[in-house]
Amino acid sequence: MAISQDLLDILACPKCKGEIRLNQSGDGLICEKCRLIYPIKDDIPIMLIDEALPLT
Repeated sequence: MAISQDLLDILACPKCKGEIRLNQSGDGLICEKCRLIYPIKDDIPIMLIDEALPLT
């Protein structure tokens, strides 16, 4: 089950409150402004700053 577009439309980066987008593999949400990727585990986005990984 993928993240719905409705959910993506209301989610925001918890650090900068900016827009996020789904990565190409569908296993993370990217904030371009903060250069972070928030993982998606078991179809649940983990929107914790401490859990975010640097975008390479």
